[in-house]
Amino acid sequence: MQFTALPSVGVSCRFLQKLGNCTIIMSVLPPVRKDRIIGQLPKCFNRGAALNTDDEFHNKVKTACQQQRTGTVGFKISKVIVVGDLAVGKTCLINRFCKDVFDKNYKATIGVDFEMERFEVLGVPFSLQLWDTAGQERFKCIASTYYRGAQAVIIVFDLTDVASLEHTRQWLEDAMKENDPTSVLLFLVGTKKDLSSPAQYTLIEQDAIKLADQMKAEYWALSALSGENVREFFFRVASLTFEANVLAELEKSGSRRIGEVVRKYIKDHPKMKVFVLTDLEKLSITSVGCGLL
Repeated sequence: MQFTALPSVGVSCRFLQKLGNCTIIMSVLPPVRKDRIIGQLPKCFNRGAALNTDDEFHNKVKTACQQQRTGTVGFKISKVIVVGDLAVGKTCLINRFCKDVFDKNYKATIGVDFEMERFEVLGVPFSLQLWDTAGQERFKCIASTYYRGAQAVIIVFDLTDVASLEHTRQWLEDAMKENDPTSVLLFLVGTKKDLSSPAQYTLIEQDAIKLADQMKAEYWALSALSGENVREFFFRVASLTFEANVLAELEKSGSRRIGEVVRKYIKDHPKMKVFVLTDLEKLSITSVGCGLL
């Protein structure tokens, strides 16, 4: 058996494995840390502004994981982009979760940066690539080129700065120019909770929840300085993104199985003509109509 190392493409290491006349690309990902294991669906921050108020993962997802029918989900890397105004705390948020550090010396992100995080969700490995984008106007066009292909968008604002909340609409619009709104999970996140007075926090939270509802986003408030809600938030992002990936994989595999049944039927009945009456992905065996040639 022969292995040839390849340059990394979205994973830590890749190899070519020679098996007879076949060449298989194998990905070697880092192991999942013990503190990145998710066995239950994390709770939302506010049930009035949540993408999902269920207490458990979707039954189809749990069954697929138990039966090891999650397809390629464990090998994929899901892209998450973090956007928002300059100095709202995007980098501090990511660093608190990924490195458990908080740097008080502010340094603006130039262009983009990213971190890779590995999880285990319901026994299945799952990877998130967290893209930290620049908030400065002069880097906006550079950062926006990295928006494409996101499965989740985290829009960050400062809980002590009302203007940064108002600007989240534009950040959402920019991110959606490069993505399909129907397939992206949205999160509206208020940072610097530790600096906000109770009265100030109550007022801005009311506006944030209303805006989150309009955006169809899930609302969170947290503090990168103290770490309050940071771990819970990213576990929630990983869990909902994982669930969406598994459901999409099950839908695709279901479509493939139906397609195979239809092709087999045509093959077994060469004198019959098959008319597909509905969208193939929604077909059951009984929704195929046939007529003689």
